[in-house]
Amino acid sequence: MNDKKTRILKATEKLLAIYGFHGLSMQMVAKEAGVAAGTIYRYFEDKDDLLHQLYDHILNHVANKVTQNVSDDMPLKDRFRTMWLNIWNMANQEDAPLINRGQFENLPRRNGTEQRQMEQKLFAKVNQLFDEGKASGLFKQLDNEILSVLSLEPSACLARKHINGVFRVDETSREAAIDACWDAITQH
Repeated sequence: MNDKKTRILKATEKLLAIYGFHGLSMQMVAKEAGVAAGTIYRYFEDKDDLLHQLYDHILNHVANKVTQNVSDDMPLKDRFRTMWLNIWNMANQEDAPLINRGQFENLPRRNGTEQRQMEQKLFAKVNQLFDEGKASGLFKQLDNEILSVLSLEPSACLARKHINGVFRVDETSREAAIDACWDAITQH
């Protein structure tokens, strides 16, 4: 990706975290990115396009981090644990997107099957984990989105509490949380 485009996306992300959607202007983005205002329009049609592409950029970053060091030949529980810890580490190493989850989920995204197909492709290893677990009878027969909410998303929530000092998570507690999340999706 072009360096200027990357700077514009990073600046937009940073400014959204501070000012939200309504407080964001293209002039602010240009100033934060260190580019002329007209430069933004070389890469983005308008503010909506900028926000669409920011959504895609963040989603791509998160998908790469979540599936890092995960291979198809790993046992399901090892793949799960690696993904869970990848989410934990991303949040704790300040490698997560700057905007909060609520802001991210409210970013405009393209409607339709193209968006859904992109998301399916980015998170193919996560879906594969859940599909294999269900096919083998190990996981509950729930939609993959539900399985993800029950098992992987608690990692990010717990990491936020840990980072903000709400709750201290030591290694023993973290391992217990991983086991509890695994237990939430397995058949009993």
